[in-house]
Amino acid sequence: MDTIEQYLKPTYFIDCDDPSIISRTRSIIGPDDGDIEKAVKLFYAVRDGIPYNPYRTSFERDHYRASFILKQGDGFCVQKAILLAALSRAAGVPCRLRFADVRNHLVTRQLRELMQTDVFAFHGYNEFNLGERWIKATPAFNLSLCEKFGIHALDFNGRDDSILHPFDQRGNRHMEYLRDYGPFDDLPFEMMMAEYHRHYPHLAALIERAGAGGARPGDFEREAGEENDG
Repeated sequence: MDTIEQYLKPTYFIDCDDPSIISRTRSIIGPDDGDIEKAVKLFYAVRDGIPYNPYRTSFERDHYRASFILKQGDGFCVQKAILLAALSRAAGVPCRLRFADVRNHLVTRQLRELMQTDVFAFHGYNEFNLGERWIKATPAFNLSLCEKFGIHALDFNGRDDSILHPFDQRGNRHMEYLRDYGPFDDLPFEMMMAEYHRHYPHLAALIERAGAGGARPGDFEREAGEENDG
């Protein structure tokens, strides 16, 4: 049976009791902040303070621990959602993970060639328990990246769901939600790996090669800027 308390506890991936997570949380929120204000501040800290980088996708368990992601300094949607959940729990605000398959119509040429599809399996986002209900929040895309792509940056006020927009600023298709996996108190790592292998059977070797000398942090935002400037 689900209880609110389980969404405040540390887990293997959401290691909200790690000193680095506690320290970062205290640097973002104030002592008099209520739960909504805490959640909003933490959302923006992760949305814009941890740049989105899909080339951080990994098949290594430890690369999905919140303390590792914080030290790494960037990440893709799942990693950013894990970090936000850890910061939220460290602040005393119940938070859980949710996952969905989405079709992303706005990708760079390099990323499309790498993935060989526009379906992003196991897209990760968050749900905060605020005002006795669960509110969705999607911290994946930082503001500067959205500006380069010409898409709406997702804002969050702690009262309304913040999920990916179906259209960009020009009215072109942006995101379609295809499958909902539901909420989780921790990352279901084996389930996610199974979905990755099913959707992207070619990726394991490519990711290993990239880690040894391929894509580097910041490449994705640079690619987006170059393509949209051209």
